[in-house]
Order: sequence, then structure tokens, then C-alpha cells
Amino acid sequence: MSESLTVSLALLAGVLLGMIFFGGLWWTIQRGISSKQPAVLFSGSFLLRTFIVLAGLYYVSRGDWHKLLACLLGFLFARILVARLTRVQIEKKTKIIEEGGL
Repeated sequence: MSESLTVSLALLAGVLLGMIFFGGLWWTIQRGISSKQPAVLFSGSFLLRTFIVLAGLYYVSRGDWHKLLACLLGFLFARILVARLTRVQIEKKTKIIEEGGL
């Protein structure tokens, strides 16, 4: 496989890892608000998400700093993407509440 293809796949893997991490964070926050034991939920979620990302970074990079850097850039891109997607959801909920829908 060519170097550019492997780096591109590492970038894509980083986006996937970031979506899992930050999407999981969003899910945890939504569930943690109404949880009876939020500390357990937040701690468990943090450990699971961190383990998945570190294992993914280790597996994808395989000791090559080019792939590691591409994976980290994809991870950061996913953070921006999830932040925008969740912002849209918050704005929709706020608009519904302001209109008296809930």
C-alpha cells in the first residue's frame, strides 16, 4: 500500500475515534444529568472512551509518526464536527422550549 493511502486511512481512523470519544462524551452528559449515580457514569465513560482511543491510536500508528499525526488530526477534526452537530441540536431544543413546545 502506498504511503499516502495509509496516511489517509489513518486520518479517517482518527475521525472515527474522535466521533466515538466526543459522541460518547455527549451521550454521557445527556444521561449524566438525570442519573442517580453520575460519578460512576462519568468515570466509567471516561475510562472506556480513553481506553478505546488510546488502543485505536496505538493500533493505527504502529510506530509510524506520520500515521499517528494523521490520526490525531482526524481526532481533532472530529471534535470540531461533533461540537457543531451538538450545537445544532441544542439550538433546536432551545427554540422549541422558547416557543412553548415542551
